[in-house]
Amino acid sequence: MTLLLMAAGSGSRYGRLKQFDDLGPKGEFLMEFSIFDALQNGFQHIVVITKKENQEFLRKHLYERLDNSIKLDVLVQRIEDIPETSSFSGERKKPWGTAHAVWTARDVIKAPFVIINADDYYGQNAFKGAAEFIKKQKSTDVFGLIGYQLKDTLSDFGAVSRGVCTVKDKQLQKILERTKISKNKGVIKDEDSGEILDANATVSMNFWVCTPKIFEYTKRYFELFLAQAKNHEKNEIYLPFVAQEMMENGSISVEVINAASDWFGVTYYKDKDIAVETLKHLVETGKYPSPLWQ
Repeated sequence: MTLLLMAAGSGSRYGRLKQFDDLGPKGEFLMEFSIFDALQNGFQHIVVITKKENQEFLRKHLYERLDNSIKLDVLVQRIEDIPETSSFSGERKKPWGTAHAVWTARDVIKAPFVIINADDYYGQNAFKGAAEFIKKQKSTDVFGLIGYQLKDTLSDFGAVSRGVCTVKDKQLQKILERTKISKNKGVIKDEDSGEILDANATVSMNFWVCTPKIFEYTKRYFELFLAQAKNHEKNEIYLPFVAQEMMENGSISVEVINAASDWFGVTYYKDKDIAVETLKHLVETGKYPSPLWQ
């Protein structure tokens, strides 16, 4: 089983590269706890997507910590990595988005795999649930999504983006990306539309269980995206949008996995103190060894 971590973000709201911040009691990165949880549940291949300037540092950092039996690929998300049939004009500063980050791994992943953000903590039960899902998976057309409750994924320090899900009989029906969700006096609100949101709504935190089928579909999606010059400068292709379109045209179904797992993230720098204290508590209560890598 393979774990793919998206670690190419810039941390604009955090103010620094949060995926490489030392949040653990012994200076561990947040992504290291996800990698540890994955390995504990039988994953044997780690793929990290990052920026060119971080590739060698991250490869060395993880290589020194992981057992030799674990396969490691640290790949660069490159702006010029586009389908051979496509082209783009103008000057582009940012990569093409999360779906493109996943597409970067198309040559090294050949079996069902898990996708996560490197700057989120998903909880041990999430990886257990994902591993069980992969082991029983009988079709490449069936994807999985670890679901969380909206109320458990907010920040006290500003608005957040969340994929709000419509679920029926454990099947994902729709995912709506809301980019400015905030909580004020116990009320959760989408600031863009003014809509009050259900605190118990299922949301996606980008913990997907996919098959390599997603690579070929993303290629076609990307080709159509690049065919429109208006997309060349700043627009991006997002993983939830690709998954939504795959569902709508019958290419896949997505089972929502209720792993009853804890989540926390570091959207804003003020979130750091909470993350540090939470990881310290998890270590002190025996959930993780310290240092993480013996």
